[in-house]
Amino acid sequence: MAIDTLQTLEIIEVMENFLTKKRPPEHIRNQLDIGYKIEDQSIIVFEIRPKWNKPEIILEHPFAKTTFVKAKNNWKVFWMKADLKWHSYSPNPTVKHLQDFTKLVEEDKHHYFFG
Repeated sequence: MAIDTLQTLEIIEVMENFLTKKRPPEHIRNQLDIGYKIEDQSIIVFEIRPKWNKPEIILEHPFAKTTFVKAKNNWKVFWMKADLKWHSYSPNPTVKHLQDFTKLVEEDKHHYFFG
């Protein structure tokens, strides 16, 4: 079941505020940037950069994900490990609000998201 329209508006506001804080300086965004997408009940945060040997090909590398669990009214937090699979973010596997997720990613205390 997809996220409803009201939640989508809240998600866009929260995620755009997050991007405003975390995006690299404008002059290097053609080489490195971050973005997000909404897929069903999940929000995926990804790095955007050109392919090293074919710079005309732009790649997206996901590194953080949160999924809304309606039954529990919380967000599950995941990170992309080197095996390219999503793993529960063990220091804090769930958060109550989307802003808590963006704060976890922004602070990255355990270096799961930005290395």
